[in-house]
Amino acid sequence: MNIVILSRGPALYSTQSIYKAAISRGHFVQIIDHMYCDLSIDNGKFKVFYNGYELQSIHAIIPRIGATATEYGSYVIRHFEHMGVYTVLKTDSLLKARDKFTSLQILAKNNIPIPDTATTNFAEDLEGFVNMFTDHPLIIKLLNSTHGEGVIKSENPKVSTTLLEAFLKLKHKILIQEYIKESSGTDIRAFVVGDKVVAAMERIAQKGEFRSNLHRGAVSQIINLTNEEIFLAKKSARVLGLQIAGVDILRSNKGPLIIEVNASPGLEGIETTTNINIARSIISLVERNAKYKL
Repeated sequence: MNIVILSRGPALYSTQSIYKAAISRGHFVQIIDHMYCDLSIDNGKFKVFYNGYELQSIHAIIPRIGATATEYGSYVIRHFEHMGVYTVLKTDSLLKARDKFTSLQILAKNNIPIPDTATTNFAEDLEGFVNMFTDHPLIIKLLNSTHGEGVIKSENPKVSTTLLEAFLKLKHKILIQEYIKESSGTDIRAFVVGDKVVAAMERIAQKGEFRSNLHRGAVSQIINLTNEEIFLAKKSARVLGLQIAGVDILRSNKGPLIIEVNASPGLEGIETTTNINIARSIISLVERNAKYKL
């Protein structure tokens, strides 16, 4: 099978892990930087060019689209979709998941529990907006934040109002959420491939840090999910149309809460922690669904 991995970082762990898994199964694999793809529509025919050469006879693509390349990356994926190429990540699903508030709207509409959340575009009564939440601390997030960047814990209403005022003045889109005190700086990453949770890990923040991202020095360990957590992880991926998803879960006094669903989750942390070859599961997904069969 002729597989293209769309990735800006050919040497990145996730890209290499998927590449090696595909090669080991006898597939021909190309790693292509989607930001250097040229897209054309010639007499209604969709074509993709890379380094001046037209990409032809592609059976499947595995997009690894970072947050800074979402817009053009979505154009490239959609072009391949219109060419009839199988993709593990569809354009509309990428766009839904990448916008944090949109994804939370969809999750909540489908009865998936999330933390209490709000957003605003009106800067005239931010104090009243903040007072919609009866308790502090609050979590303030930029809608395009990744790896814990642009995520702030605000300890009191005055600070929250000041932060929101500054972000809105800078034209940043934000959301605020209740702070789940009992999670104590820990969360769970459940990795969904197809209709299965293939791996899970618990991430524990450094002392004095509330963000449990591995990029911020958190440590990780294997964790057993409850049946409810497995159900919610799979349902979260399904309602967003994701065949591959990193679903982040908080254990709260109200039960498990979904805080985010990542459409292009990294493999390094969870493969290293669990010793599970998730990339192999991704290639199996491609083999089951692409039109071309071995």
